[in-house]
Amino acid sequence: MTSFIIAHLYPNLMNLYGDRGNLICLQKRLEWLGYDCRVKSLDIGDEWNFADVDMIFMGGGSDREQSLVYDDLQCKKEELWREIKNGFPVLFICGSYQLLGSYYLTGQGFKMEGLNYFDFFSEGGPKRLIGNIVVEVKNNNETYQVIGFENHGGYTYFNDTTLRPWGKVIKGHGNNGKDHTEGIIFNNLIGTYLHGPLLPKNPAVADFFIRVMMARKGINIDSGCLTDKIENYARQQVLAKVMKIKS
Repeated sequence: MTSFIIAHLYPNLMNLYGDRGNLICLQKRLEWLGYDCRVKSLDIGDEWNFADVDMIFMGGGSDREQSLVYDDLQCKKEELWREIKNGFPVLFICGSYQLLGSYYLTGQGFKMEGLNYFDFFSEGGPKRLIGNIVVEVKNNNETYQVIGFENHGGYTYFNDTTLRPWGKVIKGHGNNGKDHTEGIIFNNLIGTYLHGPLLPKNPAVADFFIRVMMARKGINIDSGCLTDKIENYARQQVLAKVMKIKS
């Protein structure tokens, strides 16, 4: 049986707002497709080997946790960037998304350096951006709506206008509450502020990562295997409720 391993980066530090549910979702969907999936925790000081894993996931964390993670990533940042450019599947949520940019300036004026993979920055805003969110995303010529929950004090702005946001905000705040953008997408990396967790609410996004993992092993996913009847019913209920809420 073909098996998959997903690396969970810093689970004891970066795991706010139920982000671990994304891993459970990927595990179950792969099992329902007939494959084995295991989650491998990687903590501070652990060695990485990209040949041993099929995807990387990191959730959100507080400012203190972000700074600890940044320090540990310094000796791994070049290898991680090389794999991202080569199409390795990566999902980074909230604080880990902010780490992909050049820096994060907290509301208290403390500047935390980022990995500087992309020319964007984050800074503490006048209020936290909290609430349900609906984002229109486009992937493989298919446009669909993604739902989630955001809770972040950092406002993210792109300096490089060629960077591609993950989607357009239909309802909610997104990157900064002003330009109607949310997250970033680059090759098979998605960085986003959507908690909730994201993937159980949006099986199409989960299957995006599953297709990438399978393609890297030379396997084609049969999109008709999973009907998602229950998931889509729940999505429609949440979507209808959110869209009726006045801004």
